[in-house]
Amino acid sequence: MRTFGYAPADDVASAVSLLATAPGGTYLAGGTNLVDLMKLGVATPDVLVDINRLPLHEVTRLPGGGLRIGAGVRNSELAAHPEVRRSYPVLSQALLAGASGQLRNMATTGGNLLQRTRCRYFMDATKPCNKRAPGSGCPARTGDHRNLAVLGASEHCVATHPSDMAVALAALGATVRVAGPDGERDIPVTELHRLPGDTPQVDTVLRHGELITSVDLPELEVARVSAYRKARDRASYAFAVGSVAAAVHAEDGVVHDVRLAFGAVAHRPWRAYAAEQALLGRPATRDSFLAAADAELAAAEPLRDNAFKVTLIRNLVAATLARLTGAGR
Repeated sequence: MRTFGYAPADDVASAVSLLATAPGGTYLAGGTNLVDLMKLGVATPDVLVDINRLPLHEVTRLPGGGLRIGAGVRNSELAAHPEVRRSYPVLSQALLAGASGQLRNMATTGGNLLQRTRCRYFMDATKPCNKRAPGSGCPARTGDHRNLAVLGASEHCVATHPSDMAVALAALGATVRVAGPDGERDIPVTELHRLPGDTPQVDTVLRHGELITSVDLPELEVARVSAYRKARDRASYAFAVGSVAAAVHAEDGVVHDVRLAFGAVAHRPWRAYAAEQALLGRPATRDSFLAAADAELAAAEPLRDNAFKVTLIRNLVAATLARLTGAGR
């Protein structure tokens, strides 16, 4: 059995201070991912800084409009929040599509963002994996990669980010607020996670000791007409094979505003900027939706067994936008 230290924190400042002095430590919130990784021997922190007592459990209105979601808000509470359901349905749907009710009752907003890949090679400490053991190789490229990346991957890693919630937040243009040894800073959620490049072991741009304190959602009228659609291998309790978060405003048959993000296709939630640009001012038709998806997916580099994801995402984009706009061809 591997021993580790435990240090409960009562406020943000003390949490940051505790972790800053523990180079091999990490924060503990719901533990729904971290504890699993510790059991598998994949994560081996020597200190856990418990942040469950921190006052980060509220959803509040921002002065200029929008919502501030405390990092400790549980996924089940956020999915059921009346303002989230009314103004950001894509977020509520994404949360409800993830995991089981029991896990959603434990998982937190901050922890959900920071969960690690479910690539089988990463999760198995007996296998080589550049993300877990830099320089050991990426057997997924020639091995089991059916559910791995088709966008933004590298020769060193083809892992995908598993969060449903993060895909919705990317589409909504959310901002992550963090506190750390050097003070506070804001990070667009689309810039929080890194592409693997030649350092796939570094998942995010967070510095050691930095703590996510909240996620800010902008006031976004287009978000009121939004949805999350997830394809998976079984009806529930399964990670996405591919997913789409979409928000759209169409009037008189023309797309005036649109936000799109893809899940389970890259090392991070994938904001589909090229697709958005291709749709603005275009007819709200299935043909336009497919053409926009093609514009984004032109950069895809699928491997032997996951090329189907390109077609899957293409069809999910068209189906989701068609449902939101009531469009046919």
